[in-house]
Amino acid sequence: MAGSATPRIGVLALQGDFREHLAVLNGLGATAVPVRRASELSEIDGLVIPGGESSVMDKLSRAFDVAEPLHDAIRGGLPTYGTCAGLIMLADRIVDGISGQQTLGGLDITVRRNAFGTQTDSFETDLDIPVLGDPPVHAVFIRAPVVDAAGEGVDVLARVPDGRIVAVQQGNVLGTSFHPEVTGDTRFHRYFLDTIAGRVRA
Repeated sequence: MAGSATPRIGVLALQGDFREHLAVLNGLGATAVPVRRASELSEIDGLVIPGGESSVMDKLSRAFDVAEPLHDAIRGGLPTYGTCAGLIMLADRIVDGISGQQTLGGLDITVRRNAFGTQTDSFETDLDIPVLGDPPVHAVFIRAPVVDAAGEGVDVLARVPDGRIVAVQQGNVLGTSFHPEVTGDTRFHRYFLDTIAGRVRA
């Protein structure tokens, strides 16, 4: 139940690698549950939107009548973390989306889909992320987006060596272009849980 001493974190489970996020969050002591219905949003303290295919996730969220409730919950302050496709879903603006593709919004950013190329252009690199401290984060990019532009209220948390933005935070919303759920480095998930800790009542 939302508001318990142990945070209850929903993972949007319409498409993508939601199982990996569920495993990481449960391993960190949270109660992680799949979310597919609007009614389940009132039962969680935070939400993770996983990687996958953003255009499919968009269509399914509308087909399941959960897109508008998700939008309202995020705008209403629900702590939310999006990885890869999840970052696209949280962007206010999208470049290179498919025809008619929509987002949930929540981050004052312009995001570009598949910015590094196709699946065969996937890569790994180490990133210095000051909010997480040392050592650098080993980041895995799979058909990843980048943030082309960020509004004044957005904190840039990480860039790849060429300067492109790959991790951001704005208020209750966090997003990364990469997939920390697949590397065994749980610091981003811990950071997200820490942002929720003050909201969860004992």
